[in-house]
Amino acid sequence: MNTVNAAPAGGPQGVWGEGLPPRSGGVLGGRPPREILWLVGAGVAYAVAQLVFVSLRMGLSWDESVYVSQVSGHAPAAYFDPARARGVPLIVAPVALLTSSVTALRVYLAVLSGLGLTLALWTWRGLRQAWVLGLAGVTFGGLWVAQYYGPQAMPDIWSALGGLAAVGCFCRWAFGGSGTRALAGLGVSVAFVTLVRPGDAVYLCLPLLVVAAWGALMAGEFARYGAAAGVIVGGLVAGGAEWVIEAFVRFGGIASRLHEAGTEQGGFGLHFALSDELRALNGPTLCRPCTIGFRDPGLDLWWLALPVLGALGILAARRAGRMAGALLPAGCGLCLAAQYLFMINYAAPRFLLPAYALLAIPVADGLAFILTSVSRDLRPAVTATVTCFLILQLFTQHLVLDHEVGGTVTFHDDYTRIVAELAAHGVRAPCLITGVQYIPIAFYAGCASTGNAARGEPVAVLVQVRGHPPSYARNWHVYRITGTTILKVNAYIR
Repeated sequence: MNTVNAAPAGGPQGVWGEGLPPRSGGVLGGRPPREILWLVGAGVAYAVAQLVFVSLRMGLSWDESVYVSQVSGHAPAAYFDPARARGVPLIVAPVALLTSSVTALRVYLAVLSGLGLTLALWTWRGLRQAWVLGLAGVTFGGLWVAQYYGPQAMPDIWSALGGLAAVGCFCRWAFGGSGTRALAGLGVSVAFVTLVRPGDAVYLCLPLLVVAAWGALMAGEFARYGAAAGVIVGGLVAGGAEWVIEAFVRFGGIASRLHEAGTEQGGFGLHFALSDELRALNGPTLCRPCTIGFRDPGLDLWWLALPVLGALGILAARRAGRMAGALLPAGCGLCLAAQYLFMINYAAPRFLLPAYALLAIPVADGLAFILTSVSRDLRPAVTATVTCFLILQLFTQHLVLDHEVGGTVTFHDDYTRIVAELAAHGVRAPCLITGVQYIPIAFYAGCASTGNAARGEPVAVLVQVRGHPPSYARNWHVYRITGTTILKVNAYIR
């Protein structure tokens, strides 16, 4: 298995790392600072893109309000449904415990996700040249969905970065000659993914466990590969312990929690959602039910180029004797994507973020092969062509990002307007709000969104303008909420 550390037997030069860098001598194991800058630069560029192109005043969404409310002192905690995990509340806690400022939260998450991308790419050092890893960071971080969700309190981007780090650590251990440190990083990364999104962790680890079992059988190194499998399983157990305990405490057991989560998601099972994901590729952020047409299909060409470049990267790795190190991230990425393409009946672009992060490695390999496999005379022209392709990709992704951010800001501004109207009619904390978009609106107002109001506390039920209130609220005072752009509601107040 360690023969992959030998010099490439053909294929592009200057793409594949020559094993792990030395542990001493020079800066960070002898790597020149300019090589390290590729990794740091990718993370910085990703964070800066979020801060510049994603409005810092974009309010919290429904899901974000649920997560943030678990640790915020601004409002009572919203109902935490069985499909969620506690990783995101832990991530946002350092800011949410101190302030209710959405801007502070956005800046914190943008910077943290940029750092996370650098650390995830760092785990691949020695397996790829730094410039190839930087290219992988740009191809992933340049996606509109990666920039859109980077500063949001959502689990998908953290599952993506954790998964990229986990596979990088496994490859360093299996193919790069690293030992205890790589295994430790693998365990921590798997535990992190499990903490933020347990389902993703299971699909991420299945290919890793298969490779560990295959290595044990083919190489006869049962103790070595058994240790890797134990670290993976240990990471799953450590990261999922809280989820399992909560399943018994709140939902009556693991099976009951999974059943409730499946019911909430429309039922787990075989569903062909590939066409739904294609429809939602350029928005909307949630396509449920996905009955819309294709939005700007010309912007979908990158999705079709993704498997081509990935396959080219794997073939290039095969020529260089490094096929396993390119095939594994592709396999893990496809396994992560499969659950969302074939097991749920709706689509959201963010679901595929973990797959995109891992597929960015073989895609970068493919681009690097194009750049380095041509003759020296042709290289400037090819480099210019690839650069133009990347610039065009970044530009088209920015068009989609700008559209989605603008729509989200407008929608969430309605929350602020509704809260102001409710306050003018006496609905202030402590209070209870239910009805249309009640969870984010209640959080904005500092009110509860679940449970029963105490005697004397104001209660508001938000109903669509042409809708009918629940029977218990028919005789309450009704007020038309004015000044909103998208949400047209009446407030029934007691």
